[in-house]
Parts: sequence; structure tokens; C-alpha cells
Amino acid sequence: MKKVTGDIRLIYKCCMLYYDDQLSQQQIAEILGISRPTVSRLLKEGKRRSIVKIEIDHSYNSGYHHLERELEKKFGLKEVIIVDDKNDPYIQKLEIGNATAKYLERTLKDDDCVGVSMGTTIKEIAQYVEYNEAINITFIPLIGGVGQVGIHIHPNQIVMDLAKAFKGNVKLLHAPAVLSDKNVKENLKEDKGIKAILEEIDKVNVAIVGIGGKMNKGSTLVDTGYYDEEDLKLIESQNAVGDICLQFYDIKGDSSQYVYNEKVFGIELNQLKKIDKVIGVAAGGEKVKGIIGAINGRYINILVTNYSCCMELLKYR
Repeated sequence: MKKVTGDIRLIYKCCMLYYDDQLSQQQIAEILGISRPTVSRLLKEGKRRSIVKIEIDHSYNSGYHHLERELEKKFGLKEVIIVDDKNDPYIQKLEIGNATAKYLERTLKDDDCVGVSMGTTIKEIAQYVEYNEAINITFIPLIGGVGQVGIHIHPNQIVMDLAKAFKGNVKLLHAPAVLSDKNVKENLKEDKGIKAILEEIDKVNVAIVGIGGKMNKGSTLVDTGYYDEEDLKLIESQNAVGDICLQFYDIKGDSSQYVYNEKVFGIELNQLKKIDKVIGVAAGGEKVKGIIGAINGRYINILVTNYSCCMELLKYR
């Protein structure tokens, strides 16, 4: 067959049919009597010769598209979503929750198994879901129930809210989030009902996790009642920068030195590395090092954050 990709008339006609008439590449192939791969090459040639000029209007989203791409490239993330800064911390959590809901609406598909951690930001996601499709999605907690904090941020409650919003299925983990020692944890794993849920956690292919930052008396981590001031001093002396699913790590993402992690019941940090999509949600300057540690440890590969946190991340070397 004669080479046609240099035929300027054919290039122009192919581009006109594709961009002006909005025909598919297969339809164009049938009209012009050429193969679909040839149509694809003609369209590429049209761009190369500037017959077709595609311009993106970057005024949308206050220019965050550029910043999102910068962060994605800098840290090797699959996707970054940036929301506006808000002065009120609660309103900031709502912004993050809304953006995460829209991401889930766009990306969740039939037969996905979604693991969810705890947190005051993650609990806000469900209220923003506008989902009408009836597809088979299962939501499951990644860790056990949280000590003394309110039921509204209990992992079981959060997955029930998400399952209701997405018209999906739910599986619950009836176990404490932190146990008294490792032996108790190992014994509980052998319970028939618990064992079945842990096997379901192994099937998770999408995870939503909060990222803890600086640990202080006002943090959700301390509010659980599992950690006292002495615990915090020890954790701080070991250079912890954050926690995911109540498990600590340093700036390099190393979690091996933190003995408290061994008592947490649920998914282990290293298991997160095997999950296709792990969405980390966090906002505020105090979360920057926690986010970096999470990225370095490969515990997250998608990030939803706010503008000022993004700018601090871009400065980090």
C-alpha cells in the first residue's frame, strides 16, 4: 500500500472529520478506506504540522492543574488533587472530603473493594457523594474500632456511611484498634469471624487513609486513649513524622522501629504498598512531613491536599 501519512490533503481531511465532525477513528478509517492505526498516525501528523492546535485554558481551577502535575512528577504519584485553603480547619476538612468524594465517583468501578481508615477528614467524604449507578462495590475498615473517640469517626461507621452513599456493600471489623500486646493480637487473628474479615482486607484494591501529623494533646491519635504523654515522648524521640492507620513511620517511610505498630489490629503498613490505589487525605502545614514520609514509604500513591500544603511539599528537597 502506498504510504499516505505524508499526504497533506489526507491529513487535513482526517483531522477535520475527527475534530470538527467528531467521528471516531474507526469511522474515519471506513470513510477514507484506510486502517485505524493509519488514522491515528495521520492525526498525530496533523498536530506535528500545526494543522491542529490544541490549547488548554489554564484559568480553570485557579491554576492548580500545573501544581498538581508538578507534585505528581516530583513524587511519582498517580494523581494529586489540590483544594483551596480555608481559614477554618473544619471547613478545610469539608473541602478535602468533597474533593475525595468526586475522585471516588470518577474512578470506582464494578467489583472494587475499598478499604477505609479512620479520621475526622475521611468521615466527611460520604455526605458529598452523588452516585446513582448500581455497581458492586464493597467497603471495609482497614483497622479495628477506635478507643474513646466518638462513633462518627469509628472505621465501621465510616464504611457504613460510604456504602450507603455508593449503594454498595459493607463488611465490618469487630475488634479493638490497638491491643494490649502482640500475643493477644495473634490469638484474636485466629477467631473465625475475624479471620474472614482479615482475608477480605487482603482483597482491597482501593484504600482511603488519613495521614496523621504532629502528635500532641489535641490530636485524634491522643483522643483515642491508646497513647499517653510518655508514649508520645518515646515516639517523638524516635523521629516519627506521621501515622497511617495508627502506625508510625519516619521521614524515610521506615516503620520498623516503632513497637506500638505491632499492637495495631488490622492492615499493616507494608500491605498498603500492594494496593493499586491508596488515597492519602491530609491538609495543613503540620502534615507536610507526614505526607513526605508516607510517599517515601510508598504507603500512598494518590494525594488530596490543600494549596498551602502543596506549596510546602514543592519546596521540600
